Amino acid sequence: MTEPLLRVENLRKYFAHTKGILAAKNMGQVKAVDDINFTIATGETLGLVGESGCGKTTTSKLILHLENPTSGKVLLQGKPIHGMEREALRDYRADVQAVFQDPWSSLNPRMTIGKIISESLTVTKWGKRAEIEERVRDLLIEVGLRPEHAQQYPHEFSGGQRQRIALASALASKPKLIVLDEPVSALDVSIRAQILNLLKDIQERENVAYLLIAHNLATVRHMAHQTAVMYLGQIVEYAPTKSLFDDVQHPYTKALFSAVLPDHPDLQNDEIVLAGEVPSPLDPPSGCRFHTRCPFVMPECSQEEPPLRETKPGHLVACHLYPTA
Repeated sequence: MTEPLLRVENLRKYFAHTKGILAAKNMGQVKAVDDINFTIATGETLGLVGESGCGKTTTSKLILHLENPTSGKVLLQGKPIHGMEREALRDYRADVQAVFQDPWSSLNPRMTIGKIISESLTVTKWGKRAEIEERVRDLLIEVGLRPEHAQQYPHEFSGGQRQRIALASALASKPKLIVLDEPVSALDVSIRAQILNLLKDIQERENVAYLLIAHNLATVRHMAHQTAVMYLGQIVEYAPTKSLFDDVQHPYTKALFSAVLPDHPDLQNDEIVLAGEVPSPLDPPSGCRFHTRCPFVMPECSQEEPPLRETKPGHLVACHLYPTA
C-alpha cells in the first residue's frame, strides 16, 4: 500500500483554560482537537468542514507546525514533523505552504510583489538572483498576472489579484502540500470561481496536494476528492466527496447540508433545525458529543462514544445509528 503524502494519527490539541491574572487558576482544558485521523494523497484535496469553533483552524496550525500537539502525530511522507531539527524543519516549511482567508492582510504592504514571492526562495538560498527573478516571472504568469507586476505593491491590486499573489508566493518553493484556509470566502462571488478553477489547474500541473478548510459546501464539492466533517474537535463523517454528498449519513452532516441553498430554485431542502447551542469544548458531553442536539438521540448516545465505522466502502461515520459494513 502506497504511503500517503500526509498522515494524521490520533491528533489531539488541548489548551489550558485559566482564570485570573496575577494568580491564574487552571479551570480545565479546552479540547480543540480531540483524537482525529485522516490522510491526504499526493495531488489530491481533502476538504475539512464544520461550524466555527469545531477545530478546523487548530488542525491547520498543527499541520503547518505553528502549534505543537498535546498527543498524536502528523507525518509527511512517513516522517513525524514535530520535534524536527532546524534544517529538517526548514525543508518542511518549504514543502508545506499556506494561503489564508484574507488577501488584504496576508501580504506585507511595504514589500513589492516580487520580493513577497521571492522571500522564501531567498531565505532558503534556492538559487542565484537571476534564477529567482526568472522563477518569480514564471509564477506571476502561472497565476494569471503579468511579469511587470513584480515591481508593484499590494495596495495596487484587487482582492482577487492579491489572492493570486498569495498563491504565487505559496507555490514559490514548489511545495508538496498547500493549506487553503477559506481561500475564497473574502472575495466577491464573481471572483471565487476564477480562483477555484486556478487552484484546480495548478493542482493538475504541479501535482500538489491541498488541505481545504471551508464553510462553503459548494466550494468543497467542487474542489475536494475526500471530505471530513468536524464537530466539537472530532471527525464525525469522512468519505470520498461524491459518496458524502450523494449519501449524507451523520445527523450533524445532514443538518449542515440542509442549511445550504439547493442547486435549483424550484427545489427545496428539508431544513433540520438543531436544538440548543454548541456545547463548550471545555466540558464536552459524554458519549457522542452531538447527542445533546441530535434529533435521533438514543440512550446509548450519552453513554458510549461512537468510533468512526465504515458503513460502506471508504465511508466512515461516528454514529450509533449505523452498523459496521
